[in-house]
This record gives sequence, structure tokens and C-alpha cells, in this order.
Amino acid sequence: MKRPNLDSMLLASTDPDRLRDWYAAVLDPVANDDMDGYRVLRFGTFHMLIDQRDDVGAEAADPTRMILNFDVGDARAVAALMDERGTEWVAPLEDRDGSLFATAKDPDGNYVQIIQMSEEALAAMERGDLGG
Repeated sequence: MKRPNLDSMLLASTDPDRLRDWYAAVLDPVANDDMDGYRVLRFGTFHMLIDQRDDVGAEAADPTRMILNFDVGDARAVAALMDERGTEWVAPLEDRDGSLFATAKDPDGNYVQIIQMSEEALAAMERGDLGG
């Protein structure tokens, strides 16, 4: 039997075009398409489907319930793009033992974390040494 694979998520918004434009501008998806009324962004093999919904508020009611983590190659450059778009920071970019982390709010108030792991941390993860 085929094992489950997490392939996509649905992100509902009252303003899906604004939300899609922000993600496309600051995180450079591999693909940015429209399909059957959905705005579809592809990051690696993962798809973010953004849908127009009238049964959600204009801002995320509980933004810590789900945090989108993006592995980026240059966290400083991504943070600068977010700054250019007036993004609100929950936790500004910080260096944690050589790895860079920051948490921002997307235009709907969802938490988006950008992560640039250090070479040492990546090597430890590759070895399966997760420090636990």
C-alpha cells in the first residue's frame, strides 16, 4: 500500500489575490498558477492552494495554531523582501548558533517562519543527530 505523503495545504482568505501576491513576492515559488478558482503556489514539491472563503475572518483568529516553515537559502534576503512589503514581524531575524530564524505575519495574520540552517546543523540532521 502507498504511504501517505503530505502534498498540499488549503489556505482560506477573504482576499486570496493579496495573499497569493505576498507569498509569490517574498518566497519565490517554483510555480504560481490558477486552477479551478484556486491560486496554486508550489514550493519544492509542496502545493499551497489559496481559496476565496466567506466563512473566515479577514485575519487569522489563532495564528499560532499553524506555522508555515519555509527553508530558505538566504534568510536575510527573504527578510529584506518581507520588509519591503511592510510585513509585520513576530520575531525578527536572529542567529541561533549559526542558523537563522524569523517569524512574520502574512497579510492575513498567519505566522510564517523562515529558516536558514547552518552547514553544521544540516550535517547533524543528515546524520540523524537531532539532539534529542
